[in-house]
Amino acid sequence: MATLEIRRRSRRTVPLVLGASLVLLALLMLPVPALAADPSGAETLLENPDAPLDYVWIIIAAALVFIMQGGFAMLTAGLCRAKNVVNLMMKNLMDFAIGSLAFFAVGYALMFGSSKAGLFGTTGWFLAGDQYDVGHYLLFLFQVMFAATAATIVAGAVAERLKVKAYFLYSIAICAVIYPVYGHWVWGGGWLSSLPFGVGHVDFAGSGVVHAVGGFMGLAGALVLGPRIGKFDRHGKAHAIPGHSMTFAALGVFILWFGWYGFNAGSTLSALELRSAVIAVNTTLAASAGAVSSLIVIHRITKKLDVGMALNGAIAGLVGITAPCAWVEAWAAVVIGAVAGAIVVLGVLLLDRVRVDDPVGAVSVHGLNGIWGLLAVGLFADGTYGLYTTEGPMVVGLFYGGGAGQLIAQAIGAVVAASWALVLGLVLFKLLDLALGGIRVPPQEEIEGLDIGEHGGKAYPNFTVVDELPYRES
Repeated sequence: MATLEIRRRSRRTVPLVLGASLVLLALLMLPVPALAADPSGAETLLENPDAPLDYVWIIIAAALVFIMQGGFAMLTAGLCRAKNVVNLMMKNLMDFAIGSLAFFAVGYALMFGSSKAGLFGTTGWFLAGDQYDVGHYLLFLFQVMFAATAATIVAGAVAERLKVKAYFLYSIAICAVIYPVYGHWVWGGGWLSSLPFGVGHVDFAGSGVVHAVGGFMGLAGALVLGPRIGKFDRHGKAHAIPGHSMTFAALGVFILWFGWYGFNAGSTLSALELRSAVIAVNTTLAASAGAVSSLIVIHRITKKLDVGMALNGAIAGLVGITAPCAWVEAWAAVVIGAVAGAIVVLGVLLLDRVRVDDPVGAVSVHGLNGIWGLLAVGLFADGTYGLYTTEGPMVVGLFYGGGAGQLIAQAIGAVVAASWALVLGLVLFKLLDLALGGIRVPPQEEIEGLDIGEHGGKAYPNFTVVDELPYRES
């Protein structure tokens, strides 16, 4: 009877979601006053003859960030089992498709609209009215890629046991509200950017706004779901559940690394900002240092050269350098990446010890190193580059004579990012759990694989997949 009731409640949820979608479509069809600023781009070109260079640069950078969706898909699939690959591909596709629509309708306005007391934006819904402007459309294109990245980080942390419908609804929530509101506080003129310490809280390309938010949302999801069957024995000892393709995982990392040049260097938002050369070099060195550092640390602990940990170390270095990439010199980028590589190894081992199951290490890679990246600004910023441009107040960290002010601002933002994402994530996943009659697939479906139960197909239909638990109860 309980099972029947859960099914009834789940069926009732679908009409509600469909009804909300119809309301959204109806709103889109309402007539909008002709308040467009410059939809043709003619006025923009007159005011700035160099605008085409910036536009081409930003569109290319946005495309590079979009390619990262493929990198996340390959990395997550490779580090998970073959029986769940279809499910993971669906989630990586739909968190972008659903998330971009949610960001278009609501999220962009909350993030970049006219600020209400520094808390959230209040204008720009559906890119309508005076948002019908080439400049606003360009910013939306770049930023929607970041919103989708924050969303897709969570797919790895909740992999192999979360119902796909719950993931769809989660994607709406993070791209419509959770990511944009925190983003407004940092990038939209909100209260964190106006802190009376240093130049206020800063985050050049999103260690906190994107990665810490995504990472701690992932932690919330993993906590609510609980560990996969077979991850921990009855004594609490963690057992490795190997992914099905280290080849896919490595390909995913190379794609992510490639796309990250758009993520970081593209955040100059101008082809004329020559600081992009410094940013690209710092991005390269931090990723390299992260890979080397994580390999050294895991070898010291296990006496094995773990390629999976080295791959995650490269991503950790990229996450760590994302916030300070424009404000530090090369030696600091190496240090930041090396520390990030150590953090990811220790973070994965710590989560295993406290029985939190994160199949791909997303919490350690993105959550913990997102925080590290924010703090690194307050330590290593060298005072040679201004507040997101060559002009304006210089960003100076503790090690370059700037005092503790910038580090304090960074620490406040880091605490807020982690708290905001974790608390709202716990609330969101608990509410979804109640609304859907459970967000975790049944045990038998989890054992057989989500591909069959959720999607009715296999990623590898011509092969027989033998999948046993990583240990046997004695």
